[in-house]
Amino acid sequence: MKQLHVQEKHQFKKLFKQEHIDDFEDRFKVLEAFLQVEKHVTVDEIIYQLEKNGWELEPEFVRETLKLMCRFGFAHKSRFNNGVVLYEHRHLGQHHDHMICTKCRKILEFEEDQIEQLQIKIAAAYGFHMLQHKLEIYGICEDCLKERIQAMSLIQAKPGERLVIKEVIKEINGGAGAKMRLLTMGLRKGDKIEVITNNGFGQLAVAVDLKRFVLGRGLAEKITVESDNQ
Repeated sequence: MKQLHVQEKHQFKKLFKQEHIDDFEDRFKVLEAFLQVEKHVTVDEIIYQLEKNGWELEPEFVRETLKLMCRFGFAHKSRFNNGVVLYEHRHLGQHHDHMICTKCRKILEFEEDQIEQLQIKIAAAYGFHMLQHKLEIYGICEDCLKERIQAMSLIQAKPGERLVIKEVIKEINGGAGAKMRLLTMGLRKGDKIEVITNNGFGQLAVAVDLKRFVLGRGLAEKITVESDNQ
């Protein structure tokens, strides 16, 4: 990796000077800080790394330099499903895909030659010439899975999860009423559901047997579910 970074710095100097980009020395500091962080980073994290190195640069200058780095192929900008802009290294001849934990937001990179070859094969079968692609897998990482309790409130579930309704919590404020509302809707204990949407506020949508149901957060909070491992 060290040799690769030396190569990146050499090409950075050559291209930025060739294109007569101003403030080269300060822009090179941004590259240095960027290469020191081996993960997807925000602008603020790069600024923090610059400060650790003893360099103080204006945030707008850092953003502009990152934009140039993306244009010249040294960095790649991504927005995963939380909408935060992240930058990662873009080393020539290398490609990887991503797994994103929807709980802790951890991003895992992976390479799989079989997936790469299969995508080329599928594109060719449709007479399609593939230029570029990206694969993003959303789920729950190993660490978060260990911390997760087996049974939980439906309100805690993430979009895409497949669960089983175990119980409607009996509370002073009418567990019987909540059960009746579920029965009226067509949802019952033991039903296997898929969480379609849950944005952390407002109503959430679930599916059972290809039918959609919309639940208020108050009712969803009273429903206990657990993972469907079958």
